[in-house]
Amino acid sequence: MIKTTTPSIEGRQIEQYLGIVVGEAILGANIFKDLFGSITDIIGGRSGAYEREMGRARKIAFAEIEAQARALGANAIVGIDLDYEVVGEKGGMMMVSVSGTAVKIR
Repeated sequence: MIKTTTPSIEGRQIEQYLGIVVGEAILGANIFKDLFGSITDIIGGRSGAYEREMGRARKIAFAEIEAQARALGANAIVGIDLDYEVVGEKGGMMMVSVSGTAVKIR
C-alpha cells in the first residue's frame, strides 16, 4: 500500500476518497528507561531506549491505519500526518498518532 504525506501521488490518479483513517499507539516508559533517558539528557547524546519505543509506537500506528484503509477498499493513504506527544501523569507515557485519507488510486 502506498502511504504518503502529500495530498496526491505523482503519476497516479485518485479515483475515490474513502475516508479518514487514524492509528494511535500509547506506550509506557518504564522506570529504567526514564532513568537512562535522564542520564543521557544530563551528559548529552541520544536515548536509544526512547528511540526504540517511539519507533515501535510509530509502526503500530501505521499498521492500524493501513488495516483500516484496506477494510475500506483503499490501495493508498494520502495526506498522512504524524503527531508525537507525552501523556499521562508526569509524562510517563508516549503517544504516536497517525492520520490520513484512505483512497483508491489507479
